[in-house]
Amino acid sequence: MSETPTPDGSPSTWSEDRLHRWLAEQSWPATLAGSRGHDAAVLETFAGRPVLCTDQCIEGVHFELGAGGRAAGRKAVLRTLSDLAATAAVPFAVTLGVMAPRSIEGVPLEAWLRAAITGAHDAATEHGAELVAGDLAMVEGPIALAVTALGHTSSGTVPVGRDRAQPGQLVLLSGPVGGSLPSDRHLEPLPRIEAGVAIAAAGATAMMDVSDGLAWDLYRLARASGVTVRLETERIQPHPDAEDAAASSGRTPLDHGLHDGEDHELIATIAAEDWAAFRREGAASGWHVIGTVEAMDRSAGHLQLRSPEGHSAWLPGAGRGWDYGGGE
Repeated sequence: MSETPTPDGSPSTWSEDRLHRWLAEQSWPATLAGSRGHDAAVLETFAGRPVLCTDQCIEGVHFELGAGGRAAGRKAVLRTLSDLAATAAVPFAVTLGVMAPRSIEGVPLEAWLRAAITGAHDAATEHGAELVAGDLAMVEGPIALAVTALGHTSSGTVPVGRDRAQPGQLVLLSGPVGGSLPSDRHLEPLPRIEAGVAIAAAGATAMMDVSDGLAWDLYRLARASGVTVRLETERIQPHPDAEDAAASSGRTPLDHGLHDGEDHELIATIAAEDWAAFRREGAASGWHVIGTVEAMDRSAGHLQLRSPEGHSAWLPGAGRGWDYGGGE
């Protein structure tokens, strides 16, 4: 079948065989113990507990085609590594599944996909992991990139989880939030790997990354733990991008900080004495207290927003935060 070239001379369709041959020419990951190009990667071993997570990055949902393949590939890996950060895991390896239509009018699709794979590889390498395997599939529908990340925690570290917040603890946030979408910061999230490892070692018991909005993710953490989180809104630090977004959105910077999502900062809960020791060690850079964990208070719900103007229970819905299914 003949191919119609795009204006820059690249093929308008992509070929699995061509991409396989191109991949075979790339550098060999040091973590591979088995052969390159096999459908399954045989990896060298590592110390500690293995941690696995999978995430997807879909055209029209997480990125637009015009952002370019490299940006899409990087985001797909970085947002998955953020899930590892929320378990206090250090990245080791990633795999990439690529699903794309045969062609997209006016787009040099094979070049776009090569850029996506290269972007994914580079993003993994920057955070100590390697792209070791993957899959290619031709589908009807938008481009989708599925990443599985493998990491490891120290064998002496007590695992954290979203269901382990305890009454009496402090609630921490690792950095400023809000405004990631209009600024395009969402395309280049920063996995807070070192911050996650450090706070877990200091005694944090519960942790999540802020992907669907600070309020929504805090609500989920509190619900999973069976507690009430009281969030002091004046302690939230809106990102400068939230300030910029507020200038034209009709919303406040705080509202952007609470609800925008795709910030990929970390939230954690920790005992007050452990937090004090962490600060004395000078390791708390970026982390700050934004609230407290209390025994479940049904009048307050799982999340109560507290400000000098008053207190209110926060509930999912009303277009606040990201919820793909629309339910609780």
